[in-house]
Amino acid sequence: GGRPGVVVVASPSAWGVPEGVGFSSPGTDSVGLLPLCRESQVELREQIDNLATELCRINEDQKVALDLDPYVKKLLNARRRVVLVNNILQNAQERLRRLNHSVAKETARRRAMLDSGVYPPGSPSK
Repeated sequence: GGRPGVVVVASPSAWGVPEGVGFSSPGTDSVGLLPLCRESQVELREQIDNLATELCRINEDQKVALDLDPYVKKLLNARRRVVLVNNILQNAQERLRRLNHSVAKETARRRAMLDSGVYPPGSPSK
């Protein structure tokens, strides 16, 4: 089990998903999940920023020399990865939105053709 409040972020390639391959499968509503995931990434980034700021403040206030710089650097590296994942999610959401729009447009076009009784060449007729 993980610690409460800690979110582990992995890149799509870490899951074995090749670049450019969608995360959705038929019957899943991944379009609805992406905004929630992006929101979670933003919250995580803010928590990392707050923790890095707090570590810097603690480091400045310490009477004993305590080197927190390596930990701050690790936090900033984690923040960079969170921003990267958020950008990936944002791009995936936009691609899914465009794909969804194209599918809806094509579906409407085909429905109109069927309703009008006009069939494209090569399609089975009634």
